Amino acid sequence: MTPLHGRGPEQARLDTLLAAASAGSSGTLVLRGDPGIGKTALLSYAAAQARDTHGMTVVQAAGFETEAELPYASLHMLLHPALNRIDALPAPQTAALKQAFGLAREGGGDQLMVGLAVLSLLSELAADGPLLCLVDDAHWLDHSSARALLFAARRLHAEGIALVLAARDGFDAAGLPELRLAGLDDDSARDVLAEHAPGLTPPLRRRVLDESAGNPLALVELPSTVADHSRAFEPLPLPRRIQDAYAARIAELPSQARTWLLVVAAEDDGDLTTVLAASARLGADAGAPDAAERAGLVRIAGGRVSFAHPLMRGAALRAVTFEERLAAHRALAAVLTDRPDRRAWHLAAAATGPDEQAALALEESAARSRERNGHEAAAPALERAAELTADPGRRARRLIAAARAAVDAGLGPRAGSLLDTAARLTDDPRTRARAQALRARTAFDDGDPGTAHELLLAAAGTIAGGNTAQDRAEAGLLLVDAARNAWQLSDAGRLRAAADRLRELGPHPEHGLGPAAAAVYGAAEFLERGPAAALSTMRALVDHGRKSSSSPDLRVNAAFVAGLVGDFEAGREISLAVAAECRSRGEIGWLPLVHLTLTASELYLGKFRDAEASAADGLRIAADTGQPNRAGYLEGMLAWICAVRGEYDRCAELAAHCHDHFDTTGIVNSLAWAEWALALADLGRGRFAEALERLEHAQEGPVRRQIQSVYYAPDRIEAASRLGGHDRSARAALEQITAWAEASGLGWADAVLHRCRALMEQDWPKAHEMFRTAVRLHADTGRPWEAARTHLLFGERLRRERHKTDAQLHLRTALSTFERLRATPWADRARAELRAAGASISPRPGRDPAPPLSPQELRITRLAATGMSNREIAGQLFLSPKTVSYHLYRAFPKLGVTSRAQLAGLSLAD
Repeated sequence: MTPLHGRGPEQARLDTLLAAASAGSSGTLVLRGDPGIGKTALLSYAAAQARDTHGMTVVQAAGFETEAELPYASLHMLLHPALNRIDALPAPQTAALKQAFGLAREGGGDQLMVGLAVLSLLSELAADGPLLCLVDDAHWLDHSSARALLFAARRLHAEGIALVLAARDGFDAAGLPELRLAGLDDDSARDVLAEHAPGLTPPLRRRVLDESAGNPLALVELPSTVADHSRAFEPLPLPRRIQDAYAARIAELPSQARTWLLVVAAEDDGDLTTVLAASARLGADAGAPDAAERAGLVRIAGGRVSFAHPLMRGAALRAVTFEERLAAHRALAAVLTDRPDRRAWHLAAAATGPDEQAALALEESAARSRERNGHEAAAPALERAAELTADPGRRARRLIAAARAAVDAGLGPRAGSLLDTAARLTDDPRTRARAQALRARTAFDDGDPGTAHELLLAAAGTIAGGNTAQDRAEAGLLLVDAARNAWQLSDAGRLRAAADRLRELGPHPEHGLGPAAAAVYGAAEFLERGPAAALSTMRALVDHGRKSSSSPDLRVNAAFVAGLVGDFEAGREISLAVAAECRSRGEIGWLPLVHLTLTASELYLGKFRDAEASAADGLRIAADTGQPNRAGYLEGMLAWICAVRGEYDRCAELAAHCHDHFDTTGIVNSLAWAEWALALADLGRGRFAEALERLEHAQEGPVRRQIQSVYYAPDRIEAASRLGGHDRSARAALEQITAWAEASGLGWADAVLHRCRALMEQDWPKAHEMFRTAVRLHADTGRPWEAARTHLLFGERLRRERHKTDAQLHLRTALSTFERLRATPWADRARAELRAAGASISPRPGRDPAPPLSPQELRITRLAATGMSNREIAGQLFLSPKTVSYHLYRAFPKLGVTSRAQLAGLSLAD
């Protein structure tokens, strides 16, 4: 293909992307720039290069302004060549994609399961050879298509797929590489002008060059306009000037061709049959399309029609009267009887006042969108339905429904505006209360759980006044949400208020409220009287969640509570089960919370590689689903793992994120992890005074009410003991861990308690017996991190007491565990103590002979060892099968194997 004028660097960037895809790597590029700047031309260049130079398959789609409210419309266009392969996908993905495309009434999963299906389907296409996906006018993609496509784009890795999206500013493609297009340089602009308007006089040529500012489309379209207006005029925004040039060309068409062109503009879905039928109702004859095509305004091929440039559509709509536009929409509504969603929008566009028929059609369209998880499409449909509604009460209810869809779509600011309007339209207390409950959701998402709590309390009080069982159940669920907000703030007073209101409602088995209410009561006791006081109530909830097959909400809550009562095995068991169910059902939105409880359980159990992998997965999905509060919690746990491994810069970076999150929201959970992580980093570096000071400071704030306060009490004691003192802080920490261990009756807690007492004990025989008891108890608890720390401290004390042989035994045990856990600072300390005890020991290796598996590689190899196929693994981990294959290829040499069959004989435990 002939190089484009002045676009050598941009073409080279595309060539690199295409070459990489041809070699098996995947990549994405967002071309961003103003209208007419040349994005479409570069897409055409990429398509030609892909086909002619690399032999790639090319699939294309574009966003259309009129389809921005129709869920998955653009995605259907992109994937249309591969629809015959849908049934080859894993069943949940097949169901989700068929439901999204309206190929099945019942489906499964949420929007991100559709994104995973897109990734898998593109991989299926790429299995035949490298693939290029082109999306023009991505800023006009419907929200559902954009979200699914970006989900897939962020997971492309080794499939041989190149994805190029062209968009104007405003299209959110965070995390993807971008290339911004500027205007052409002067020489290139002159070349374009000479090619398309060679007869311009020098003054007019200068005018065009100045006015176009290097915009290629302006260089092509402005000459005729400037020739008609040779005198100086005020500069106008470039897109408007281009539209004026198009308007002049449209005005030269016969009237019937202009009518036909208007229908194309009003229904830019591009279906030629629909356009012909609607335009015929307005009097356009069969020759109208030919006239528009000869004028270079449209392209007609394969039963579809499209404008030569998107700005032509605006020019066509501006070239007619308001009444003519209404007539076009009425004609389209009349012929679209088999496409009810598009018909609904044309009915609405044709309405000039309240119109219940159009409003009802939009409401029904919104219901269909929500069935397909198209909440972004449901919200504007319901909003427009409300605008067409005469009755104020019904209008308010439709606005609240629109706000609910907006909240579900993550469009909090839009939801707030809709609720403001609804509040002015109704005095019904329950309607207003439900609006308050939605405001609470937006407040929480905006980082204001305190306001969310107050709104939920008020809304629950109003709704409970209805005094029916359904009203009380609805109010109870709101109070449970209020309690959750209070918990995250570590606010005992607020949590008690929610618990008392919930108790006043009486027993409520409906909607799983019984166990949820018990959790609220236990949480109130936890914050007011301490963890030990809440153990019995909390344990009942864990037992219920372990046995129950109820909603993910209840079971994840039970997994979280398992961490509060110290039953980490139960927390992991419940979390793994819920995660598997959510993945199989496509309920991806739950996974950040599930990964939060899973990560915590694995971390407490000393399964650090598993915890790191779970946290990384959770963070990625939290970003995809817009859950910053979950992300903050996960970052805190990752900071803790970094502290254990001696990755201090990364630990500090993640902890800083948590502190920023707390400063913004007041949510304490992530702050507790961050403070603990930083203190642990100080311990690892031997900065005992700094560690003790940080933990004491944490005890003065809201962190003191979090369970981490109990779990880091041993670190307070260790820091104090290493400073040679047993001060008030150490004694308070010992009282705290003593109360917890005695109330919990847990073996691991008793082991840690004996270690803490040994550290505080000056008398050596007594300390020796306490350490021995701790070691014996650790043997049955399955917490290697805590056991190794006990062995290290015991070994250090034995060496100081001149029992070097016994010391070496414990120090070698500690070193082996720390090396396996990659707890580098603690391994270094154990190694130094061994040398001090007279042991002969190799120095710390400069680098591992075989690098450890990454968290992703570990997870993939474990699943592969169970006999799962690459496709099955991909479905579990939200990857493509080729990416799974790539990670296995990298993992095999590290494990010393050459085939999947050999994995079964390996120990892949953390």
